[in-house]
Amino acid sequence: MTNAVAAPVWAELIGQPEAIAQLEIAIRGKADGVYHAWLITGPPGSGRSNMAHAFAAALLCEKDGCGECKSCLMAAAGSHPDISTLATERVQISIDEVRELVASSQFGGSLGRYRIMIIEDADRMQERSSNVLLKALEEPPAGTIWLLCAPSEADMLPTIRSRVRRVGLKVPAVEEVARILIERDGIEPKLAHQVAAEAQSHIGMARRLATSSEARSRRRETLMAALSISGVTSAVNTAERWLDIAKKDAEALTNERDEEEKAALMRSLGLQPGDPIPTNLKSDLRALEEGQKRRATRSVRDGLDRILVDLLSLYRDVLTLQISAQVALVNEDLRTGINEIAGITTAAETIHKLDAIAEARIRIDSNVRDLMVLESLAVQLRRKAS
Repeated sequence: MTNAVAAPVWAELIGQPEAIAQLEIAIRGKADGVYHAWLITGPPGSGRSNMAHAFAAALLCEKDGCGECKSCLMAAAGSHPDISTLATERVQISIDEVRELVASSQFGGSLGRYRIMIIEDADRMQERSSNVLLKALEEPPAGTIWLLCAPSEADMLPTIRSRVRRVGLKVPAVEEVARILIERDGIEPKLAHQVAAEAQSHIGMARRLATSSEARSRRRETLMAALSISGVTSAVNTAERWLDIAKKDAEALTNERDEEEKAALMRSLGLQPGDPIPTNLKSDLRALEEGQKRRATRSVRDGLDRILVDLLSLYRDVLTLQISAQVALVNEDLRTGINEIAGITTAAETIHKLDAIAEARIRIDSNVRDLMVLESLAVQLRRKAS
């Protein structure tokens, strides 16, 4: 089965025919009951959460995902009463958030047979939170279906993995990502193919690069800085530039959204822009601002990880030239600089740099001080090994 013949609800999911075929078997048999817990895994940008929401919509649709009925339209708008979603913009999902979702899972569907609980980024649950969820999976109410999303099965507790059915997603081809940018977003074909490659088929990132010249400039600056590291002083300066780029990227992503959220809260409280905040309502505004600060922290960390992923692509291109692999470069527009580095270093040195970048990602995720990690990495990425 391919996306071309699948139900309309799957239209936005590219390059996942096997996963869609697996879920459609469950959907066609939903009259006889659907397994109560699913784990959707795949690399960043593969569409895990989109797949979960499409699956939920198809389960609740009388026509198995027509995309046009009231149920499908509510699901697409995020307003279906039988779909509850836990999506965090923090570093971790709190145990209170999981408890609240588990409590609401005890109620049956209001419009249909099923009540569907979606946890995006389920890998961000700590062990205590995961154990709260585990109890719900062990004794699920009739008609409640859990859809968990995570990068890999290894990110979940073994006890949870043993209670779910697994759906694995893959990275879509660059050509498929470019096609959807051209057809859906009206991106010029040359740019669409360039950003699809640079985003390494991460659909959301490809769209952002395609629609933001500032994002493309920041990415190019990141990689050019890496290619020019010549000594320890240069490495320290480059690390500071990378951190600044990550912060600017995060700021660009969050500022507009923060203002929209504040304006929406003001309206919901019956206030106009510029109105003084009554004392009894200041706690609501403070709670919003605290949540936005936590999101900003997460956004900076995500920005740092994007920088490291881009650096992986850069040195993967260097290695590609060093071993004469017959594959396309991710960063074709930087071929001159990449070719220079490939000529003055060995493949073994490049592999060492790739390992250093991978280790830096682990350290950032482990809350090691950002600048310290970046400085250590930049020193290891110098043009000449010491």
